[in-house]
Amino acid sequence: MAAKKGRASTGKQLKLTLVHSSIGYTERTKKTVRALGLRRLHFSVTREDTPALRGMIDKVSHLVKVEEA
Repeated sequence: MAAKKGRASTGKQLKLTLVHSSIGYTERTKKTVRALGLRRLHFSVTREDTPALRGMIDKVSHLVKVEEA
């Protein structure tokens, strides 16, 4: 399969874990958590490190734990 054109992949991965519930927060916060792929408490996902992902993490940093994968 051919490599994608456009932005180069750095290969850096981040592991995101939901450590606090989004209950009681705004709908926008809840949608951001869902957009990150987090479904329930202590659920972890691995995502490629991009500026867009970093922006979403900034908005919900009080709810998630971030580690390098």
